[in-house]
Amino acid sequence: MKRKLRIAVLASTKATDMQAIIDKINSGELNAEIVCLISNKSNAYALERARKYGIEAIFIDPKGKTPEEYDTTILNELKKRNVDLVLLIGYNRYITKPLIDEYRYKIMNIHPSLLPAFPGWDKDVHRAVLEYGCKITGCTLHFVDEKLDAGPIILQKAVEVMEDDSIDSLKERVQKAEQEIILEGIKLFMEGRLKVEGNRVRILKNGPAGI
Repeated sequence: MKRKLRIAVLASTKATDMQAIIDKINSGELNAEIVCLISNKSNAYALERARKYGIEAIFIDPKGKTPEEYDTTILNELKKRNVDLVLLIGYNRYITKPLIDEYRYKIMNIHPSLLPAFPGWDKDVHRAVLEYGCKITGCTLHFVDEKLDAGPIILQKAVEVMEDDSIDSLKERVQKAEQEIILEGIKLFMEGRLKVEGNRVRILKNGPAGI
């Protein structure tokens, strides 16, 4: 049996989507381990969610650090734990060069719209979708690079916008789609089936032996 994929999660709020990963790991359907959750917010519920499941929860205070210094601190924690894949789940900081260079095409972000439409943050995205009158929205899983919400797209999933949707009801349905493509993206990564060509991600029919 191949060794477990070692995952780190960066989160600023609840890390709701992490729950789906935890559930699949605990059921034995995903040969992976979340080795740590790192947050830039000391009161983020994500830290409590991690502790509840025996995942190491780490708060790193960004005060007094440049973005590059902060990401270097994170990078040191990831290296200590031999992390294979980094997932951004509701993480409200830009990733800078030290972390990107070390984990190029090994950092995935989940975004609550069909990029490149509606970049931005959390409920602001859903509000903009509703105000624009969109009939379809969705979510995007992409690799993180130097451009905000513009790295190579791995997977997308469409979600219908209902006539009576509120920001919260739309967010809830989009999050279900997010969880589906995060899990699929992790599996494709484990199987070595993601190949980045320029700003495109090809999904290969067969990958190498894997990790």
